[in-house]
Amino acid sequence: MQQALVDLAHLARYTGGDEALNAEVLRLFDEQATDLVSQLRAVLDTHDAKSWKMVTHTLKGAARGIGAFALADACAFAEPIDPADEDHAEPALEAVLQTAEGVRGFIRDYLSR
Repeated sequence: MQQALVDLAHLARYTGGDEALNAEVLRLFDEQATDLVSQLRAVLDTHDAKSWKMVTHTLKGAARGIGAFALADACAFAEPIDPADEDHAEPALEAVLQTAEGVRGFIRDYLSR
């Protein structure tokens, strides 16, 4: 059985299971994740290691907060990589992008209920 991209039980620990609050938190995360993923693409192009670590770390924490553990894990893997090392940074970024898109799809589905 595949694990959900967002652990709603984890999120409910912070929201008390309030559906409206869940939706608001997920909406905010979706906006933040979209911005951070866009920043990661730009950071990779500039090879800015400090920004790479900051953005991956921020996205990792936000993902953990809502229960998007696969995305947090992808960010944790990418975080220590030097963005100048394109042989490792490119695949790490692709993993973050793909996982983030899956989480965003999960959120869209959740919000459309």
